[in-house]
Amino acid sequence: MDKRLERILPRVQKPARYTGGEYNQILKDKHKVDLRLAFCFPDTYEIGMSNLGMSILYHTMNSLDFVWCERVFAPWGDMYDEMKRAEVPLYALESGDPLCEFDALAFSIGYEMAYTTVLDMLDMAGLPLRTADRGDLLPLVFAGGTAAVNAEPMAPFIDLFVVGEGEEMNNELLTLLREAKSGGWSKHEFLVRAAQIGGVYVPSLYDITYHDDGTVAAITPKDGAPEKVTKRIIEDLDAVPYPTAPIVPSTEVVHDRVSLELFRGCVRGCRFCQAGYVYRPIRSKKPETLVRQGIETLKNTGYQDVTLLSLSTSDYRALPALCDGMLDYCEPRSIGLSLPSLRADNFSMEIMQRLQKVRKSGLTFAVEGGSQRLRDAINKNVTEEDVLRTCELAFAGGWNTVKLYYMLGLPTETDEDIVGIAEMANQVLHCWREHAKNKNRGVKITVSTSWFVPKPHSPFQWEAQITKDEYLRRVNLLRSSITARNVTYNWHDAETSLIEAVLSRGDRRVADAIEAVWRDGGRLDAWTDYFVYDRWMKAFADTGIDPDFYAHRERATDEVLPWDMIDVGVRKQHLIRERERAYASALSPDCRHQCAACGAAKLLHGRPCDE
Repeated sequence: MDKRLERILPRVQKPARYTGGEYNQILKDKHKVDLRLAFCFPDTYEIGMSNLGMSILYHTMNSLDFVWCERVFAPWGDMYDEMKRAEVPLYALESGDPLCEFDALAFSIGYEMAYTTVLDMLDMAGLPLRTADRGDLLPLVFAGGTAAVNAEPMAPFIDLFVVGEGEEMNNELLTLLREAKSGGWSKHEFLVRAAQIGGVYVPSLYDITYHDDGTVAAITPKDGAPEKVTKRIIEDLDAVPYPTAPIVPSTEVVHDRVSLELFRGCVRGCRFCQAGYVYRPIRSKKPETLVRQGIETLKNTGYQDVTLLSLSTSDYRALPALCDGMLDYCEPRSIGLSLPSLRADNFSMEIMQRLQKVRKSGLTFAVEGGSQRLRDAINKNVTEEDVLRTCELAFAGGWNTVKLYYMLGLPTETDEDIVGIAEMANQVLHCWREHAKNKNRGVKITVSTSWFVPKPHSPFQWEAQITKDEYLRRVNLLRSSITARNVTYNWHDAETSLIEAVLSRGDRRVADAIEAVWRDGGRLDAWTDYFVYDRWMKAFADTGIDPDFYAHRERATDEVLPWDMIDVGVRKQHLIRERERAYASALSPDCRHQCAACGAAKLLHGRPCDE
């Protein structure tokens, strides 16, 4: 360990965040590999080590014998200050080597508010922020994650983006980089070749022009880059490598448990949900695969909890068989099994009985809209009767904690819809009084709301976000409408969601504001401890960015959007049709009952969607 670190670590909180040496970490001889990759997560150790995607890609990239992939996380404020004071550069956990010794830096960006942290990590690595100022091929800086479906706000900083699922794509890219390094290619030569790999988007190979009103006029590829970059997917999830010996953190993290991914995609098609569209088509793992992987992972880690993950866990058709298979192993060992992302319209007592064999936890349901009309408009396909019937089952089964999630500011929302949220909470409370198995324990009902952010590649990508003042008015309306003592109301802060809206639908010009925020001290903006709204507004003003143009402006459906060069598999005409159905409050069937012809099945090369 660096002697400077030995002096620093006793002075910071949770020094285990920064030492490495965890059980199951992968160590290689750096002199026997051709490429060294720093896998960077622009958030703290606790968040990054809880990210299943990072765990999967860490192992798939390390499966290449010529690559050593090491982890890098953003330091918390105390460690950041100490590193700056001692002039310690950002380093990788496995080797402790500074990032300037690596051939590539790969960022996993799942959230727009992480953008300033990406810049901060580049600076701590001693690298110029902008790709134009990094003339050499190495170190290459690339990025993936959900935020890559609109890469434009970060385009001036990142050499290339990998769009879609990276298990195969990343390894193809690293194989090409190895060839480029040994062949002495220029950076431009490599980028031109990399753009021919499916799913790779190279921003410097696209010219963007603008109309006088600020909207995008044209996106023009050059040097042989494809007009559309189609995301990559993994067709057979049973065959793809899965880390059954993941790294066990040395300190407590957010999700200290085994995570099993049931399927990718979603059958529902909620119109506000970006993930439901960009992760299509549906692909599932077999229950026997999941049981085997789950048991192996428990044995290799010693964890005492298992979470079954997907966008909508209770939509997994083999869920009862999977629960039985896992509980046969978990129950005698007092290992907990939890199912997040549940839906009120298909949650059964049968599944509840399986869950409570080990221990109970609170139940969480995303209702989203406060009236049936609004839920139909967003294609939520959940009724009040569904919610109350599910709560009846839960209360009769001994549960006494229920969380209900909603959004405020959805297209077509009215004050009546908002008051309806309070009314449903009262109905849930009445349901507990009628059906609770044990009233002596009391009941805890939590209503939580977030501010709707229009996202690229969803049917609502053209919508205007309501203004901050209007959002707060709706929060106050709901707060005054909730009067029951047993109902707690939490709401997401307005300021972060406004900045998120600007960044999620921004273009390359927004990059100047992101850099200005960073130069003014911005980092870890996903945390309320560090987020400063006025710093963002000052940066927008200083760089000539009008946040209303990006957040509060409704787009025409024929407008060229900054992310139109990215094809996530869903046809734009399908999104337009779904938006029209939203304004008619018309439901669309889920994929299990009727194919919506969204276009995503084309990514499966002749295979049908699993559902």
